[in-house]
This record gives sequence, C-alpha cells and structure tokens, in this order.
Amino acid sequence: MLQGKKIVLGITGSIAAYKACYIIRLLVKAGAEVQVVITPAGKEFITPITLSALTSKPVISEFFSQRDGTWHSHVSLGLWADAMLIAPATASTIGKMANGIADNMLITTYLSMKAPVFIAPAMDLDMYAHPSTQQNLQTLQGYGNHIIEPGTGFLASHLEGKGRMEEPEKIVQTLDEFFEKNDAAHASLCNRKILITAGPTYEKIDPVRFIGNYSSGKMGIALAEECVRRGAEVELVLGPISNPQLLESAVFKANPSLLHVTNVESANEMYEASVRLYPSMNAGILCAAVADFTPETRADQKIKRKGDEMVLRLKPTQDIAKALGQMKTDGQLLVGFALETNDEESNAEGKLKKKNFDFIVLNSLNDKGAGFRTDTNKITIIRADLSRTEYPLKPKKEVAADIIDNLSSLFA
Repeated sequence: MLQGKKIVLGITGSIAAYKACYIIRLLVKAGAEVQVVITPAGKEFITPITLSALTSKPVISEFFSQRDGTWHSHVSLGLWADAMLIAPATASTIGKMANGIADNMLITTYLSMKAPVFIAPAMDLDMYAHPSTQQNLQTLQGYGNHIIEPGTGFLASHLEGKGRMEEPEKIVQTLDEFFEKNDAAHASLCNRKILITAGPTYEKIDPVRFIGNYSSGKMGIALAEECVRRGAEVELVLGPISNPQLLESAVFKANPSLLHVTNVESANEMYEASVRLYPSMNAGILCAAVADFTPETRADQKIKRKGDEMVLRLKPTQDIAKALGQMKTDGQLLVGFALETNDEESNAEGKLKKKNFDFIVLNSLNDKGAGFRTDTNKITIIRADLSRTEYPLKPKKEVAADIIDNLSSLFA
C-alpha cells in the first residue's frame, strides 16, 4: 500500500541514523517517494550525499539552500507528504516536538505537517526511562502521533528492549499496514450523515455564574474528525469548549464541506439542535456531557452574597438521548456514552436499553487516564445484544477509530 505514497523521512543525531538507509531502500522498493529532512546533528552520523543517492532527491537540512534567498518551505513539505516518519528520533528531538521548539528544519516541518506522523525513538535505556522522555512521548501520542518501538507497545510495564530503534523492516511494515487500513476505511462512510454532540453544557445561575462540568470536548471532536476522514458529513453540536483550536485539525481543513458546527451553551440549546438535526441523519453519536439539571430560575443580575447560605433549586433538563431514541427510525443508528463512577456495567446496560441505543460506549472515572480533561481514554463497547468488547487505554484519536469501526460495521 506504499505505492505512490509521499514520505518525509526525518533523521536526527543518533548512532542509529545509518539504519535510515535501509528504511529508504525499503520504502523506495515499495514504490514510495522519499524526501529526507535531516538535523545538523544527524549529518554528523550519515552524509547527505549517501541519502540523496538513495532517494534521488536533494537532502534538506537548512532553511536556506543558497545565499541568494532560496529557501526550503516546511509548509510545502507538510502539504506534499502522505506521512512523516522520524527515524531515528532522539530524546532531544522528541522533547522539541512535544514542546514546539522549532529551532531546525525538521521540527518546523513536523509542526507544519498535515499528514500522519510516525516516530521511532532511539536512545539508551536510561534516557528512554527518564520521566521527562516518557512524558514527552505521551504528549506526542496524545497529539495523535504514532510511536513505533520494539516490544509490547507504548509505555510497556517492563522496559526490556526499550529505547533501541525498531528494525527498518518493522517500521516500513507499520507504515504499510497503516495505509492499507486507512485507504480501506477512507470511503467507508461516504454519503452518510452523522450527528455528534460534544463538550459540556453551561446552565446559567446568573450573568456570571453557571453549573457545568469538566468535559473538554476532545472525545467528541476526535469522533467528528474520524467520521470526516472516512467521508461522512458531520453535524457537530458543540458545547462551550475551552480550546477552539481542536477544530483546526488537518482533516477538517482538508474537508471543510463535511463539517458543520452548531455552537450551543445550555442543555436546552443542545436538545433543540439535536432533535432538529437527527431526523435527516443516518446516525447519531451522543458524546456530550449534558447537564441533568438546570436552575429553576436565572437571575438577571449578579447575585450578591447575603446571609450564611444560598438555596439553589434545580429542575431536570430535557433528555436528549431519550428523545432521539424515540425518534429513531428503521435504518437510523444511535450511539450513547456512559461515564460512570460505580456499578459501571449494570448502569451502562440499563441506559443502553432505556435509550434505544445500538451500542453504548462505557468509560469509568475509576480508570486512570480515562474521562474528562485527558488525551487518552479506556472504553468498553456494549452492544444491543449485550455482547461487549474491552479496549486498552489509548489516545482519544485511536479510541474514536475503534468506535467508528463499530458504527461502520452496522451500516454494512
């Protein structure tokens, strides 16, 4: 599946830099076009002449290729590539990538990259095991980057074999398998319309105070991104998130006609938008953290402190899941979420049946790294027949792919 793919290969200052030659040979043999971007330190380990001979392209290292003002555009490289592979990736480069320190051509290219990024760490075990390196790797994976390394996967419970760069054959195989899966999935939701609710709701008490929750909207936006990537037209009903840049992903920018955002604030606004949009949808995914209660009355002016206590009376909000479950027609699908703190599976099963979901995504606040304000999630999918699949802790972008895989299978 690498035939015709355009790969930017980033090489950094590691003793494993010589293995980049083998990676290039394998990629070229598979039909890929390779452009090397190397750091100044990388040139201390392998010469650009060798790399250029293998790729049939000049190697890029500096911002300016000559003294006449000719420069290399990292933005153009980011648009050109189908993938970026950084192999070997040193601890220093990984730290710069995680923190946006754009002091060389490779990092600026990475920060401008619109395509998936694959990272093959290469360092000694002590450097790899250091908490700062582990944090940087986790940050990069949270951004949606793919970490390629030997052993049982990212941040394994044991560190045997860790730090050493994965072998070239395995690295190229990882890229090949990614493109095979990606190309097959790309059109799986073409001509489908998907409603997704995401983010929190704010229930106003007065002009400056509200009842809310910790939802960041990351999971719902990751689901919208995955649906758009597969060709679906997405209606995203979005609560008041704190980071609007989540909507500026490369996938959304490349497919602007496929994403329609309705910004809402309260549970009632989200209810009205959802019941208006769902009848024309093929599926709905209810990922938002919607308030169950809202103040009975809202003060027109800021409430002043009086006395020793304040009584706030609440009333139930309208149940979006119940309303859409009742509206659902033959051929329509509906997916719910259950964030639980106790009796997780029984609560999720009850919600699955009561709301007429086709499947429900369960996560628990008892699982470290799952839930609100994280870049990762750990889920169990429970279907209408009560069969279930448990997934390990993953970045939310990968969790979104698992959920949409399940949704796509119901359309088949």
